Amino acid sequence: MASGDLERGTKNRGNNANFPSYYVETAEKQWTSWIIPMFVVANIAVFIVVMYVNDCPKKSLGIEGSCVAKFLGRFSFQPLKENPLFGPSAATLEKMGSLKWNKVVHGHQGWRLITCMWLHAGVVHVLANMLSLIFIGIRLEQQFGFVRVGIIYLVSGFGGSILSSLFIQQNISVGASGALFGLLGAMLSELLTNWTIYSNKIAALLTLVVIIAINLAVGILPHVDNFAHIGGFMSGFLLGFVFLLRPQFGWAKNQHSPADGRVKSKHKAYQYVLMLAAAVLLIVGFTLALVMLFKGENGNDHCSWCHYLSCVPTSKWNCRS
Repeated sequence: MASGDLERGTKNRGNNANFPSYYVETAEKQWTSWIIPMFVVANIAVFIVVMYVNDCPKKSLGIEGSCVAKFLGRFSFQPLKENPLFGPSAATLEKMGSLKWNKVVHGHQGWRLITCMWLHAGVVHVLANMLSLIFIGIRLEQQFGFVRVGIIYLVSGFGGSILSSLFIQQNISVGASGALFGLLGAMLSELLTNWTIYSNKIAALLTLVVIIAINLAVGILPHVDNFAHIGGFMSGFLLGFVFLLRPQFGWAKNQHSPADGRVKSKHKAYQYVLMLAAAVLLIVGFTLALVMLFKGENGNDHCSWCHYLSCVPTSKWNCRS
């Protein structure tokens, strides 16, 4: 994108493909994955529509540099100096619903908190995100079904948009990375709340934590909206405690056993405690964040160091440029 624009995590999406394979000591129904493939198709379809609207040959006359891949006609890409990700212009993304604080708060366009997660800055961006979504989302959907995984994906994306709007108010932001980080967060909380039914617990936990840490660390590079990543991750982490509970080991098999030999409770007490605490934190957190956002508050005024979570200046780049 142009220097003033943000895209969500284009460069760090490939790491997500290496998420750990867990062995679960239970036999549960395997769902057929269909909503994640639908999300992938929808994101790609929206990108094609955006490129059609962008129409680089017609709208980029007089701009330094020429359209890339001119043989694509109106689907050709903006000059690489303007958008190195092989995609549309910032103006087109803004027109199609990118996240922009001023329009959300003062233009009463709250719908941008949702539409921005279906837009992408370029071919590189959309392909990286969709490959990650396939690797992460299909597995989760097969284990927990389309309703729970769909809710986590959409709500996490919304949560990422809210946190991004609170802290990044001068640039536009697009991408599904907030929702993707929500799925990663849900994987972590699912492991923790269902701890007793997993084997190789510590290895699985360390592997997942390292993957999440690497992806978040890449978010400190310029032009990557790490606040969307963090907001999505936090939302998904809490949602995982609410939606991804598994029965404790032995409960399903013992339902047909004599009463004396049955596991009496489907879930352990700590699972209910975590679920309740997470639900309360979600409701309170989303309520406070939305109130702050639509009052026009700047999150940086309440946290002087938080801007370093999204970009750390070095001799190689300037976070303000």
